[in-house]
Amino acid sequence: MTDITYLNNQFLIAMPGLLDPHFFHTVTYLCQHNQEGALGIVINRPTGMKLKDIFEQMGISSELEWVLNTPIFAGGPVQQERGFVIHSPCERHWDSSIATADNIMLTSSRDILEAIAKGEGPKHFLIALGYAGWGSGQLEKEISENAWLNTPCGENILYDTPINQRWNAAASQLGIDINRLTTPAGHG
Repeated sequence: MTDITYLNNQFLIAMPGLLDPHFFHTVTYLCQHNQEGALGIVINRPTGMKLKDIFEQMGISSELEWVLNTPIFAGGPVQQERGFVIHSPCERHWDSSIATADNIMLTSSRDILEAIAKGEGPKHFLIALGYAGWGSGQLEKEISENAWLNTPCGENILYDTPINQRWNAAASQLGIDINRLTTPAGHG
């Protein structure tokens, strides 16, 4: 029996031939991957919404223009009405958080949004609606079928790289120009 390597705290980079509209040219941050499946958040698919739109729906006010104009991402096709915040750790603890790595947290509770609105939240954050989910063995199968590349998470890509450059930047961590990859012509 072979040992399975789990890909927690990794980026999944959609191969150019992955045409599923939910994942075409995406980078997904894998928050959790184990024998039961995987959960990830797409980090390069903006919804067109800004954080001010979420605050309006939730009755949260903020005077901070940079906070109000923070883009909201389409984190994946599952539970698109549910919000997730990927963020750097800070002294404060939130109602619903899990550590995905030593330096990255995932929180889904209102209290972090209220703190962000006041400028009292984590230093770095990314907010998404929905997530990408895979059942047991599903992600491993998709990787074996060349749907995805994976590489360790780079925090600079997660928080600082311009959105439209994240797919290329994540692949560059592997030394790959992803635009030069081609889809295999057939199955052997």
